Amino acid sequence: MSVKVLLDSGATGIFISKQLTDKQGFKLKKLSRPIKIRNMDGTNNSGRLVTHKVEVNIYFKEHVEQV
Repeated sequence: MSVKVLLDSGATGIFISKQLTDKQGFKLKKLSRPIKIRNMDGTNNSGRLVTHKVEVNIYFKEHVEQV
């Protein structure tokens, strides 16, 4: 599948929405411990905890990376 994304080179992780994982049928793997998300200013994000992960390949021009 091909998607347009916004890359943040200062981010500490790569995230995908639950809605997109459901729509595309990605196989989710439950994390052993949920991850709390913090905003740039150090405050807790008002969204839910990250409780699952998905492994995907990202392709950009000649570069391929599994994340």
